[in-house]
Amino acid sequence: MTERTLATDTTKKIGEKVTLEGWVYNRRDHGKLIFIDLLDRSGLIQLVCGENASDLNVQDVIAVEGEVKERGEKNINPNIPTGKVELKVSKINVLASAQELPFDITKENLEVELPTLLDYRPLTLRHPKVKAIFKVQETVVDSFRKTLKGLDFTEFQAPTIVPTATEGGAEIFSIDYYGKKAYLGQSPQLYKQIMVGAYERVFTVTKAYRAEPSETTRHLSEYVSLDCEMGFISSWEDLMDTAQEVVLGIFDGVKKDAGDKLAIFGADIPKAKTPFPRLKLSEVQEIIFKEFGRDARGEPDLSPEDEKDICAWSAKEHGSEMVFVTHFPTKKRPFYAYPDPEDPELTLSFDLLGRGLEWVTGGQRIHEYEKLVSNIKKWGNDPKDFELYLQTFKYGMPPHGGFAIGAERTTMQILGLANIREASLFPRDMKRVDRRL
Repeated sequence: MTERTLATDTTKKIGEKVTLEGWVYNRRDHGKLIFIDLLDRSGLIQLVCGENASDLNVQDVIAVEGEVKERGEKNINPNIPTGKVELKVSKINVLASAQELPFDITKENLEVELPTLLDYRPLTLRHPKVKAIFKVQETVVDSFRKTLKGLDFTEFQAPTIVPTATEGGAEIFSIDYYGKKAYLGQSPQLYKQIMVGAYERVFTVTKAYRAEPSETTRHLSEYVSLDCEMGFISSWEDLMDTAQEVVLGIFDGVKKDAGDKLAIFGADIPKAKTPFPRLKLSEVQEIIFKEFGRDARGEPDLSPEDEKDICAWSAKEHGSEMVFVTHFPTKKRPFYAYPDPEDPELTLSFDLLGRGLEWVTGGQRIHEYEKLVSNIKKWGNDPKDFELYLQTFKYGMPPHGGFAIGAERTTMQILGLANIREASLFPRDMKRVDRRL
């Protein structure tokens, strides 16, 4: 066989003989003619075959030889890049045969329930609409990187096996580490701060783990965290400025590089009038009370319903589906959260909400050694467990802070997916490690 040609490259090879390789995505029989939709990494192309394709099944892996032909004007398919051409096949070689499929994978929308979608993940990932989710997610991660590199941030790789709980609390997986207890990291937070002492501005793309005994449409036990941390901030609001720039960079990247994937879902980038509105938690709760008649004043956090309502209010009043909520209570934030000098019961922290869900969480960190040690004790921890971390502050740390973005949540909210598990390649939750437990 000649050198392989990708499906989308056939548009430049009309009249030439080529070899294509890929999967049988669909077949349509019209008497002696059999039309095959061949799928490779570049996309789909129509094959025109005869009886030599009579034994082919959907998802068979094949190599074909033939001549690239222009389609007649009435037969052009405007929905695919190769819609003006087809391959008249002269030879077919089956590289691997597929067994009978458990469901129809050829429909435009994959009509299966979520458990089936995940139980047959190796198969459902081949569906164009499912693949589109993770091309968008790739763009989200890539845009995060590009924006921060453009702001002189250095990427590092954070460990995920850690000696102690980062955030405190019981929502952490313990593991047997050579006969000793260790944990799966809830976040790379402590390591981000250590790295600020070396590079000033850092970021990492890493896995994080939360042993939350809940089954919601918005939580995973393992997720991809896009984390950054920056030193020498002049104000904690610098962090929100940077978070806004990163999120807008993600939006621009998705529009530019994955706009065709948005179209598959009938989705669009959130409306984001800048600067994003910034409201204190107490102000948000007053708005919810006045506008929606629900009294959550004094609560230490927003409920899912609160998040939806304040996003709807922001879109209506400010033309922005993105809104910052700030000044969460000290007792509800980790030990390293910086207290507000004007009210130490509150922290200089924030969440960025979008389309009814938290996308980003962050804030300023305590950078004074003695204050940090005091807080570690106050939160019921032993400073000896944080000895490596505390070295950073013993030897001088500038005012700093950062934030984290959930890659799956961002993907979910951009595309309007119903469940975050759809935005995770191989989701882990209370009842699933690949297949249901």
